[in-house]
Amino acid sequence: MEVKEVIRNARERLNVEELTPMQHKMAGLPAGASAVALISPTGSGKTLAFALALLPRVSGTTGKVEALVIAPTRELTLQLAKTLSALAPSLRIAALYGGHSVIDETRSLEAQTPAIVVGTPGRILDHIGRGRLDLYRVKVLAADEYDKSLELGFQDEMRRIVRKIHAPELLILTSATRLDELPEWLPARNLQTLDFSASSAARPDLSEYAVASDEADKLPALKELLLRLPQERTIVFVNHRESAVRVYDYLRKQGFPAALYHGAIDQHDRENAVDTFTNGSTPILVATDLAARGLDIPSVRNVIHYHQPSSAETRTHRNGRAGRMGAAGEVYYLTGPGEEAPVGVGPISFAHTQPQPWPTTLHTLYFHSGRKEKLSKGDIVGALTGPGGLAGSSIGHIALHDHRALVAVNAPDVRALAATLSAGRIKGKRIRVTPLV
Repeated sequence: MEVKEVIRNARERLNVEELTPMQHKMAGLPAGASAVALISPTGSGKTLAFALALLPRVSGTTGKVEALVIAPTRELTLQLAKTLSALAPSLRIAALYGGHSVIDETRSLEAQTPAIVVGTPGRILDHIGRGRLDLYRVKVLAADEYDKSLELGFQDEMRRIVRKIHAPELLILTSATRLDELPEWLPARNLQTLDFSASSAARPDLSEYAVASDEADKLPALKELLLRLPQERTIVFVNHRESAVRVYDYLRKQGFPAALYHGAIDQHDRENAVDTFTNGSTPILVATDLAARGLDIPSVRNVIHYHQPSSAETRTHRNGRAGRMGAAGEVYYLTGPGEEAPVGVGPISFAHTQPQPWPTTLHTLYFHSGRKEKLSKGDIVGALTGPGGLAGSSIGHIALHDHRALVAVNAPDVRALAATLSAGRIKGKRIRVTPLV
């Protein structure tokens, strides 16, 4: 691909109006560059930046895997594959990650060798070990959120993967924080570091506030804070899975449209939580730091630290979920007795703000079929506006997956709508549809 084609696709498919200085720098990376470390805050557009260096080096005509992108989490793998597919629709891209159907991945690899593989270290190694994946001719090796991969203990897996690659022409490492000394097994010849961490264009536009709780149990204070915030996407960060469940249960009982996200939840349910958060039917997400990076979530307005972040790096990644790509965001630190907000963060007063309950007008319909069953977004819209009787304006975001689809709808009786769709036919066959609650 040519750089200009990638930029055109970014404009048309991802609504990118203008490249940032960081993205321009990566787009103009010299052909002879061998290793680049890209450092920039979460939400600053690193994925597009490294794609502008990676995609022009992939032809898609060799019948071999030409580029490998290693990601530390399933969520980041999905985000990267989605973005690269939008930027390079003509290239075959495979996403390999735990929690995904091994059968579907195997069929995809056997049907036609992908030009680009995006995956988590363990799943990539599994396919290599079973003889399904040959990385010998990879030209571009990218490790996104490289520091996170090391933090999660993937160094040995990454070393074994890298040794399967004969002679990569370009290594790309990305991180939101400064990279330490690199291990000897990385082919980092003449490493060039591009540090945009202090760039005004990359820094999020955030306002930070402290909110005091008179009690050690901060749930009542959280409730009062939420009732006074703009009713837009809000992430409540906690430090432990058990705390996430407790906060989530409390908010649901108080009538807040909330979703739950942590590492012990099944991958399928985690993806559902992200989809309903993204489509607005559950605009509050209670999460551990697993959600601090790697999720493809647009326009998060509020970040709430229910528990204080464990480190400056954790604070950076949590806060980076809001104020992405120049959008404004607000960050709130709930402080109980004996707790203090970070230095420089002052209190906020809601004395003149009236509490407002969060609306629950949007609901999510779950279609028990997806793209692997040849279901398209157009089919879903046709069913909703036809037998379902909805106006097009009542249909929100559609998330189409391999074997399911989640659709936000504004309907007076979502259960009756689901029953009507299940009783009818879509593309000539019955598809089970249920409300996701």
